[in-house]
Amino acid sequence: MSPAPRTDEGRGPVRYGPPAPESGLPALPELVTVLAGAAGQTAPEAPGGGPVLREAACGYWSRRGLPAHPQEVAAAAGAQPLLLALLAAYGGDVLMPRPHPASWAPQARLLGRPFFQVPTPAECGGVPDLYALLETVRRVRAEGGTPRLLLLSIADDPTGTVAPPELLREACEAAVGEGLHIISDETWRDTLHRPRETVPLSPAEMWPDDVTVFFDLAGALTPASWPAAVARFPATRGGAARRARTVDHLTALGALVAGPVAAAAAYALDEPAAVTARVTAAAALHARVAAAVHDAVLAAGALARPPRAGRHLYADLGPLRRGLGARGVGDSMELEEFLGERLGLPVPGGHRFGDELGALRVRLDTGPLLGSTPELRTESLTAADPLELPQVAEALDTLASALRELR
Repeated sequence: MSPAPRTDEGRGPVRYGPPAPESGLPALPELVTVLAGAAGQTAPEAPGGGPVLREAACGYWSRRGLPAHPQEVAAAAGAQPLLLALLAAYGGDVLMPRPHPASWAPQARLLGRPFFQVPTPAECGGVPDLYALLETVRRVRAEGGTPRLLLLSIADDPTGTVAPPELLREACEAAVGEGLHIISDETWRDTLHRPRETVPLSPAEMWPDDVTVFFDLAGALTPASWPAAVARFPATRGGAARRARTVDHLTALGALVAGPVAAAAAYALDEPAAVTARVTAAAALHARVAAAVHDAVLAAGALARPPRAGRHLYADLGPLRRGLGARGVGDSMELEEFLGERLGLPVPGGHRFGDELGALRVRLDTGPLLGSTPELRTESLTAADPLELPQVAEALDTLASALRELR
């Protein structure tokens, strides 16, 4: 394995954040064909996305019980500029669960917007604990703040968990009752490890006038190198006004979807058989590998919630603090560096996701464990049991050995 990349931390007030967990898989050939066929398009999409792309997004949401009209949808060249534009359009102080995706806090910092982190319940990440949310809103208002937005994710990065419907309902009911608008990040909803057992409920199904939904197509549908994300706004006068402001901000940012990428994104959002087959196979592959990583974490005496979605899990190495301390590791920054060097892989520490620096937590991604070449990763995707492949078995053994050494 190649050494983990080093990153200069001297980046001003916006801290460096790791990218979202990548699939590690080659692009779907059918998507490559569509993108190549549109390579002659020299102009980007119109601000907010062209009609074909927005119609495809409407179809995608309608199949999930969220009907939408193209005038209620906006597209951007990636989730980060889209979230930045959304935060700018809605205004007010921002609340978000802790931990949270590494890209969330930098968007608020870029806007100079106050943001407040709310602990999550024991069962899952992605949504705030009900009572902690209410207490945070009360405290912020008492200190002169104006809490207006709650960011949450129904299937979570970094924890890899899915919010149970009852906990999601409680948190959203409290947020709406306090006058907060909810922005729901649903990037990982199509990466469920047990889709027949897990119900991904969107807050927009319960409070359609109070929820804006967005997702990054790189979560399940397209490669991360083809940036595209879409947002669905409430079908209200306020929703229309905020969509218009969001498109204004996207225009100012130049966050327009490239023409060839838009063609591929629209194809993926239409969910033809080739796309759905890849999504299903990739989710099953990462579920299998994530379960093996979870077993290795628990066998070493560390902690982690069972992963339910995505290509990652969140490990708490606090029980191994003595062994880590003997190796000069006392916080998550040092843990990130130590494990990254030991494994030869990026292992972002919990401080990247808003967690306390002293907490010994890391996100473990499954994509880098599938092999070092496109051929090996494709083999992992098509194997009857990917854990028996040499490249996967070796990577898992290296991880398990590194964790066992800390006991």
